[in-house]
Amino acid sequence: MPMSLYNTPQGIFLRPFSLADSESLLALRHRNRDSHAPYEPLYEDSFFTLEKQQDYIRQKLRQAEEDRGYVFGIFLLKEERLIGYISISNLVRGVGQFADIGYMMDHHEQGKGHMTAALKLIIQYAFRALSLHRLQAGTLLHNDRSQRVLEKCGFRPEGIARKLVQIQGTWQDHQMFGLLAEDDVWQS
Repeated sequence: MPMSLYNTPQGIFLRPFSLADSESLLALRHRNRDSHAPYEPLYEDSFFTLEKQQDYIRQKLRQAEEDRGYVFGIFLLKEERLIGYISISNLVRGVGQFADIGYMMDHHEQGKGHMTAALKLIIQYAFRALSLHRLQAGTLLHNDRSQRVLEKCGFRPEGIARKLVQIQGTWQDHQMFGLLAEDDVWQS
């Protein structure tokens, strides 16, 4: 049985994806295709198929087995409905002990505190269960909502990474944020 992380006051829980989540993930992607397009890479139409979502989940399960990355679905507690996901990716061990954080929330559920609650759970998991030393995240320069989520969870702005990721086919600058295990802000 997969491990789950709970924030019952916020009414959410996180758990690793399984292949049984493929249809829910596909529905989430379809519901948010237009609203999230300005913040995502260009996806071929084939990405929005059940087969591609199954491939995505299989890839993430392999990464978790190899301790290279982890992805958790964000579910509403009462309905057990998928409303987003959050990932720990590009995990570096050895002398680095750091990883990137990424996340996505259904546009109908934004502004309700779910992502902040989910990020706080993932921070605890990353620092306590995975023994990471540093987490980092990048946002598009104009993505104020995502930047506020990171700052509420204790991440600090660290500068601009020039042309970091291709978004909608164009290399885009990103505001980088970091959080260290010894930063006591995440432990409250």
